[in-house]
Amino acid sequence: MLYGRQKSDSPRPLNLGDHIARASARTRATGATGQIFPAILITVQALILIVPQGFDYSQQIVSGVSQMPTEGDPLSRVTWMFLLVGGLYLLIKNRSRTLALLKHFNPFIIAFLGLASLSVLWSIAPDVTVRRVYRFVTVLVVCMAFTAQGWHRRRYQNVTRTLLTLILIASIIFVLIAPQYAVQAQLAAELKGAWRGITVGKNNLGPLASDAAILWLHAWLSKESKPSTAASGFLMSLFVLIKSRSDDSILATAFGLPFMLLLLRPAGTLRRYMPYIVGLFAVAIGVYALAVLDLIPGSATLLSPIALLTGKSLTFSNRTAIWAVLEAHIRLHPWLGTGYGAYWYDTPNSPSQKMVQLLYFYPTEGHNGYLDVINDTGYAGFSLLIAYFVSYVRQSLRLMRQDKYQAGLYLTLIFTAFLSDLSESHWFNVLQIGFLLMTLATAALAKSYLEARAGSTAMLRFKRARMSGTPR
Repeated sequence: MLYGRQKSDSPRPLNLGDHIARASARTRATGATGQIFPAILITVQALILIVPQGFDYSQQIVSGVSQMPTEGDPLSRVTWMFLLVGGLYLLIKNRSRTLALLKHFNPFIIAFLGLASLSVLWSIAPDVTVRRVYRFVTVLVVCMAFTAQGWHRRRYQNVTRTLLTLILIASIIFVLIAPQYAVQAQLAAELKGAWRGITVGKNNLGPLASDAAILWLHAWLSKESKPSTAASGFLMSLFVLIKSRSDDSILATAFGLPFMLLLLRPAGTLRRYMPYIVGLFAVAIGVYALAVLDLIPGSATLLSPIALLTGKSLTFSNRTAIWAVLEAHIRLHPWLGTGYGAYWYDTPNSPSQKMVQLLYFYPTEGHNGYLDVINDTGYAGFSLLIAYFVSYVRQSLRLMRQDKYQAGLYLTLIFTAFLSDLSESHWFNVLQIGFLLMTLATAALAKSYLEARAGSTAMLRFKRARMSGTPR
């Protein structure tokens, strides 16, 4: 051509997202196939954490128990063994990808597992601690296995969103056909008429609906789903969330949805300040946590807007009485606790029976994830939990430079977990679905960050090739 290059010869603009996608495609092309089995493991793991043991919903009506039992029946034990063996099989089969993932995996969750294992030595119920550690290892292995085989960029949200949506649909159907099992029968104001669906309680269904709403909003913002489909899933999630009457999940969702909008649809002038905005949110939640535990002056003033929003008193449905008993026990063993999972064991000799003596009921958990961690593993375990938070947020912020949609999802999930665990116990609690969801998000974050680094390296090579004139 006399008047310049042909259009096909003109340099294309560089797009990091394209390179991340190419790196993901190369991962799939080099053997990361077989997506069904990892999804089955995650599904089975989720179901065993949300349904009553033996699918016996009638037993809940008789006993009023709304938590998974500490010790499983034969079917439960076989299922946990299947999950562990299946997860280990995938990790060994994909050992090169497993080793690469471990280099970027949050080290503090593994460190906490080490501390929990050591706590068998001083646990007040060593047999319970051993079982809890075994389940911790199983959940961790299953989540890592999910990212080791069949991974692609949207893998985490596709599987998790589908799973949660099916659970919500099943819960709606169960409410319609068996309301005597699917709706709380207790007469207490905060429980009467609340949905629990196919789960063991409203405080299990609520967090699932909350995460589903966040995932469907993310699907719409990232254009991973048709607007009509995303809207339908989002509205259904909000409907179930409201019917669960889980005030903590409603509050976390009310925070999480605008937070995600701010991250993924920021005004132009705010983009450069995103790390500072995330840090500000973290500080605000930290102050709120201290106010809830009445550890800073003026707590009542700080919490009054929250009480007005949720309709709860500042006793948080009498949770403060539970916290007072728990804090008294923590003062007896402040540094290393009394053993991972050992306190909440309903036997006559358990120190948790103090709850019955003072409060005239047995709450089955501390209703504060931070206090339960301190009670189990002391301030040593609490320090590892804080380090886990910091590491997770830092890795998400680094990922945001290259893939804001994935990073925005991971950040929203952990910030909503921050809030919900102020009055529920999910952190490192192997009896709760929240632990599975956050561990899976942690593994997915590590995998996403690994792929983003691979995409960044590919782009750097591409730039060097263009500068040197080497054909691509």
